[in-house]
Amino acid sequence: QVSAVESGGGVVQAGGSLRLSCVASGRDFSSAHMGWFRQAPGKEREFVASILGVDWSGDTTYYADSVKGRFAISRDNVKNTVYLQMNSVKLEDTAVYYCNRVQGRRAMDLWGQGTTVTVSS
Repeated sequence: QVSAVESGGGVVQAGGSLRLSCVASGRDFSSAHMGWFRQAPGKEREFVASILGVDWSGDTTYYADSVKGRFAISRDNVKNTVYLQMNSVKLEDTAVYYCNRVQGRRAMDLWGQGTTVTVSS
């Protein structure tokens, strides 16, 4: 099991950039597949991006169609941290962002508090 603390959210203008961080604790972090999810007001939580553990291949990543080409997920296994670089943000990217250990696009552990991203026009 992995527990995570997200940070880096804030208010950003449409078209701008923001980088989220997720510091994770738990055994074998480097082997864990990690992902980002988000929940917009009034909507269900949805998958955003994931990155495979080191045992599988060199940083293979997956993205939801809505963020492909704009967001980038990465990880630093020395710092036990997963990042989400958000570029060219849109109003519809406004949400609370969470990270979690994943299997495919499914979250495996309890949710943290998340970090709030608000995109302004």
